[in-house]
Amino acid sequence: MERIRKNVLAQLDMTREHEEEELLAVIDEEICRQAKERVIPFNWRRELRMQVFHSLRKLDVLQELLGEDDITEIMVNGAEHIFYERQGEIFAWDKSFSSRERLEDIIQQMVGSHNRVINEAEPIADTRLADGSRVNVVLPPIALEGPVVSIRKFPKRPILMEQMIAGGSISRECAEFLQTLVKAGYNIFISGGTGSGKTTFLNALSEFIPKTERVITIEDSAELQIQGIRNLVRMETRSVRTDGRLAITIRDLIRTALRMRPDRIIVGEIRGAECLDMLQAMNTGHDGSLSTGHANSCQDMISRMETMVLMGMDLPMQAVRAQIAAGVDILVHLGKLRDRSRRVLTIMEIDRMEKGEILLNPLYEFVEMSEAEGKIRASWVKRGELIHKGKLYAAGIKWENDRE
Repeated sequence: MERIRKNVLAQLDMTREHEEEELLAVIDEEICRQAKERVIPFNWRRELRMQVFHSLRKLDVLQELLGEDDITEIMVNGAEHIFYERQGEIFAWDKSFSSRERLEDIIQQMVGSHNRVINEAEPIADTRLADGSRVNVVLPPIALEGPVVSIRKFPKRPILMEQMIAGGSISRECAEFLQTLVKAGYNIFISGGTGSGKTTFLNALSEFIPKTERVITIEDSAELQIQGIRNLVRMETRSVRTDGRLAITIRDLIRTALRMRPDRIIVGEIRGAECLDMLQAMNTGHDGSLSTGHANSCQDMISRMETMVLMGMDLPMQAVRAQIAAGVDILVHLGKLRDRSRRVLTIMEIDRMEKGEILLNPLYEFVEMSEAEGKIRASWVKRGELIHKGKLYAAGIKWENDRE
């Protein structure tokens, strides 16, 4: 393939952009020429044609994996080792890059397309592909065995809440409960481990935001697929550049968003000191704001939020907890289970502070019932009633338990 690729490149006028059909015609002509010199089985020609095309115009051997809708993760460990995840299981890919230099070219193509920089001086970068897939890259000397690329793919179309109900990720009762809270403007924080589906669930929750509201999304790499909101502003951070341009952080963007008359602010993921800014936004009238964070439980998410706030400002712990208790209304915790399914595990309400501690009110809990043929059967058990209903009443929503 590399020989054909080089010959095709030699025939192209690199001073102009080539249409797809024109490029494919040159590739076909070169394959025919090579077939006269050595046998190329007819059933290999189509695959060879697309491999050369992808190497010239797209992402080389990765393009085939990117085209598979059921592949959720692609992992490149150096030029020779590629792995992918399908339905929660990891497989080795039988193809590889022709050389380390070719992999490095693809990395520069991915990173440069969104104004990011990666080199030996800055060997780590986060970016995204045109389809929204999240990309993390680590170069040598940090990566000892060669360049490492991790691609988290997202569905071409966002997964709707109805699909999550049908797939057993959440019960209809829980989904309708959260729908009511989103419409009423409750501040909701989604927690979970890596790969638990936090971004997907956040997208699904955003379905319920009233279409007339002004929504601002803030992310490190734009991944959210907010649907149906016409007054939508999307913002993305910028890392420090070698040309002297300053970094733009999530903290900077939250502060800017507050001056843009948002009804709701959605932060893709809270990782550090920006937690303080998000809580302050929630506490200053931006009801209905949403965000996600890594944690092992709702209680663990509270602890992590405390730590993240302290990264931004040295405050007494009681003041930190007061900020969290006043800002966040609902915690939703997700998990990836042993059968590779992603489920909502817990929905909790932040009740109040008492004796310096944040008290949580469990509302729904995922309970396993049985397991057959590697699949977990379960139900969501209601553990308690919503205590704070002020936002419901303010939105003109009558709670079902109040209906007589």
